[in-house]
Amino acid sequence: MEYFTIGWKTIILYLVILGIFRFMGKREIGELSVLDLVIFIMLGELAAVAIENHKEPIAHTILPMLILLVIQVLFAFISLKNPTFRKIIDGAPSIIIRRGRIDEKAMKKQRYNFDDLLMQLRQKDINNIADVEYAILETSGELSIIKKDNKKKQKQTFTLPLIVDGNIYKENLATRNVSETWLRRELRKRGHTDLKNISFCSFQDGEFFIDLKEDPE
Repeated sequence: MEYFTIGWKTIILYLVILGIFRFMGKREIGELSVLDLVIFIMLGELAAVAIENHKEPIAHTILPMLILLVIQVLFAFISLKNPTFRKIIDGAPSIIIRRGRIDEKAMKKQRYNFDDLLMQLRQKDINNIADVEYAILETSGELSIIKKDNKKKQKQTFTLPLIVDGNIYKENLATRNVSETWLRRELRKRGHTDLKNISFCSFQDGEFFIDLKEDPE
């Protein structure tokens, strides 16, 4: 009877955790933020304790799991609407190599050493650090690489959002060496007077990319 209880609890908890992961979305599986990692660890611990303590009602385990799901979904929703909250929860990408030069201050801030950098470069099939124009340490811990374009002999750039969901990213304006006044003026020239209508805006290689919010049905 004891083994039977452990068996059906294991199956039910497996299905519950599977359903939670599916509900949390594909992004949660593909990349783990700090919040994601905490949620996943807690779900695993709850399941392990429930299987070991097979005499406890399974509802005592499923309820905390559902509470964690609500927390995750709530935080994800707030993050979509509030860039400051998103930055606190998920952090922000750090540029480790900028225009071919290593930013030691950014590495020190992220407690990221040269062994980490070289290891992740090798994992990206980069054998020569001199081939890298930009290296961005993403919030998931993955290193994104933009290689130098030696054929065209010009510097490569990467997309930085200047506006997301109507909010201006001032730190990215500084990275692009432009001001908020310049951005607003350029957008007005293109007929965009209300930034709240802009879902995403970037400026790269001398061109704007502007995506407007969809009108509610």
